[in-house]
Amino acid sequence: MKITEFLKHNYRHFNAAALIDAAEGYKTHLDEGGKMMVTLAGAMSTAELGISLAEMIREDKVHIITCTGANLEEDVFNLVAHDYYERIPHYRDLSPAEEQDLLNRHMNRVTDTCIPEMEAMRRIEDVILEEWMAADQKGEAFFPHEFFYKILLSGKLEKSYQIDPKDSWLLEAAKKNLPIIVPGWEDSTLGNMFAGHCIAGDVKNVHTVKSGIQYMMYLADWYTENATEESTIGFFQIGGGIAGDFPICVVPMLHQDLQRDNVPLWGYFCQISDSTTSYGSYSGAVPNEKITWGKLGVKTPKYIIESDATIVAPLVFAIVLGK
Repeated sequence: MKITEFLKHNYRHFNAAALIDAAEGYKTHLDEGGKMMVTLAGAMSTAELGISLAEMIREDKVHIITCTGANLEEDVFNLVAHDYYERIPHYRDLSPAEEQDLLNRHMNRVTDTCIPEMEAMRRIEDVILEEWMAADQKGEAFFPHEFFYKILLSGKLEKSYQIDPKDSWLLEAAKKNLPIIVPGWEDSTLGNMFAGHCIAGDVKNVHTVKSGIQYMMYLADWYTENATEESTIGFFQIGGGIAGDFPICVVPMLHQDLQRDNVPLWGYFCQISDSTTSYGSYSGAVPNEKITWGKLGVKTPKYIIESDATIVAPLVFAIVLGK
């Protein structure tokens, strides 16, 4: 039985039914000529969402991505250091002393998965520092994702690949030169490293890596060029936080701050969230609240799947891909 057939037969009510509705809505949006933004919060790259997301990118089911700095870099960490990762199923039972032991071994834990500092983080630092310094010396500036595209497309890392490269979503995005927005990149391991190299004087101009404000300007241009009444942009949000909050605001900014007319609202919205509806929590806000901020319209298809994105997102993608 195909995955889609299984899901449609068994997923009939509650959050299960919301998953089916959201996936079908995603397909309808694309079939009607729309494009889709996917936003990645949390540590979805370390959860190896790339296995399904990379295929979505290859099949042109994703047209732009917004992600945290962590998700940007951790896909590449996994690409070059997968064999050195350690999984700790009993992570809930770890004592502070056992956590200290992981630190002593330079194993940085993300829930049940430990990222090896030397084999992953420092290996990428050495390669990307060359690009930072070269751009700095030429007086050039690029976005964080563009620096990653440079090192991935250069082939410098190929000898270090430890997974099938088709499962790296960032590599697939690089091949298509997919637009990526990375708000708050400074809050990432490589963002910290870049700050350190600026302090040390290895990089003279801190603006060698472009900022979040420039990302919003870039997104505003992209949205203006791509969103029409006939081809609206959908918003598929995985998790909460800045990865979702930052890009969805481009529409009210264009309307309210730039006073532009004829800018379509987001044409589809779905959020996968384990944040329950609560007071003052944006991640836990129901989609209708976004109407009051000028992000979504009364008739915009809206879905919320209250579940674990590591379980739900690959299933939604499977339906969209027709598996």
